[in-house]
Amino acid sequence: MDNLAHTLVGAALGRAVGAGRVPRAALIGAVAANAPDWAEYFIGFRGSRIDYYTLHRGITHSFLGAAVEIAALTLLVGIGAAWWARRRGAAPPAWGWIGLCIGATVASHLFMDWQGSYGLRPFLPWSGQRYYGDWVAIVDAFYWLVPLIALAWGAPRHWRFALLFGGLLSIMCAVLVVNLGRVVPWVSAVFFVLVVIAGVGWINHWFGVRRSRWVATAAMVVLAVYSLAHGAAAHFAKREIQRVAVARFGPAARSAALTAVGRPFSWEPIYASADTVAGTGWAVPRHLGDPRVQQVLADTKEGRAMVQFARFLTAQVDSTSTGIVVVLRDARYARRGGAGWAVVAIRRAGG
Repeated sequence: MDNLAHTLVGAALGRAVGAGRVPRAALIGAVAANAPDWAEYFIGFRGSRIDYYTLHRGITHSFLGAAVEIAALTLLVGIGAAWWARRRGAAPPAWGWIGLCIGATVASHLFMDWQGSYGLRPFLPWSGQRYYGDWVAIVDAFYWLVPLIALAWGAPRHWRFALLFGGLLSIMCAVLVVNLGRVVPWVSAVFFVLVVIAGVGWINHWFGVRRSRWVATAAMVVLAVYSLAHGAAAHFAKREIQRVAVARFGPAARSAALTAVGRPFSWEPIYASADTVAGTGWAVPRHLGDPRVQQVLADTKEGRAMVQFARFLTAQVDSTSTGIVVVLRDARYARRGGAGWAVVAIRRAGG
């Protein structure tokens, strides 16, 4: 999911686990929840498209990578907290609670990323197999709003916090308004009702610092139920989509139920055989058996990257006066054209 969701969920989860036991639990949770992403820069990620195809959601998002991140952050935070406690003449926090706070928030990143249709490779470096939950879209407004409300209600009533939470809420509302055409009406309605409730709760001081852990825990329960409801609905959607795929392409057919931003509890069907990838009202040939495509997939960095990344790989071969151009696409994101996300055009000499 997006990093704003990781940050807000991590902060709320950190507070739910560590409030009163770990200093700055929400801040620690927000940083730790993004660790699998920022740790990518230590393994050579620089933000290019090829980096996204090969390194993003790679070893740093695996079980092994998460274990290293949890251990390293626990050590750093534990040493820093102990030093700060000694300086103030206070008792240092328990290492167990620090480890639990960081472990829960790092794990939340892996779970939230797995929920979508982008894919996760949890068993690296032993296996590069991607796993897809196909539950919740990569951006979901409720993964912003629910933890934000919990954090605001559990914060001290001070103008700085009002400015912070009010600014974030305004940005969320602006994003939703700009994208109203992509968002189903019930999402917009529920979102703005929750915004009103959030404001009333802040003004009337429904909760406060003393009950910050309780309200953060309640928010995590709400999101857990929301995710599990998606999982249950996705199970039946995927079963029906696979039935259609088999009826169309035979028992060897593959399928997926792709999540859609702005449309919770609805999925885009995609069906595939060895020769064709199709969806509602469209179909494209794959051409993966073409020797020129096979050569590109085996011999070029871009081709190998697309093999790792693409869930439904297709290819197109175009001849030119100086050779050929092999265009590789992931049909989840692109079905035509020679440029764009999940599209790689590779020029080769010869005919």
